[in-house]
Amino acid sequence: MTGRSAVIFDFDGTITRPYLDFDAIRAEIGVEGTVLEAIAHMDAEGQERAHAILTRYEQDAAANATPQEGAAEVIATLRARGHPVAILTRNARVTLDHVLPKFGIVVDAIRTREDGAIKPSPEPVLSICRELAADPPRSWMVGDYLYDIISGREAGTKTALMVGKGPVPPYAEQADHVIRLLGELIPLIIPL
Repeated sequence: MTGRSAVIFDFDGTITRPYLDFDAIRAEIGVEGTVLEAIAHMDAEGQERAHAILTRYEQDAAANATPQEGAAEVIATLRARGHPVAILTRNARVTLDHVLPKFGIVVDAIRTREDGAIKPSPEPVLSICRELAADPPRSWMVGDYLYDIISGREAGTKTALMVGKGPVPPYAEQADHVIRLLGELIPLIIPL
């Protein structure tokens, strides 16, 4: 590894403001718990139906997505200062292909659920670090949910939990840092 630091962002709720209604998705599909894991245990017909429902919700989210305050600026600043930026999401790639250009966001790598292992596995974080020639202990995983923190922590990165204006969840103590705005990352990652 070269020793450089990558910054890996979750997408929905981190780069974009939260929009997906997971309770509605679970209810329509007819599952409990985490959606992708529940779908993985269905038969082929059930998976096809469930993915169609999930895709419909994600397309609606892409059409109505709004960026978190400062998202494009923070990403551009990190990249300009030599920190490659990636997005790691459990969403479909088509969602990112629609939203990122709309917000003027450019990243160096993307991993979606179509690309193999998904969060909370550390593998997609490690895969991104390999692709970007980044050192995991110097890199960051930034997200708004426990799976983001687990994925980053198990890969050996620093972690930041984005809570926005909401309450701080009980699992926040597992993150290295808790932030309310993406701009709070800059002084954590880029030394003065």
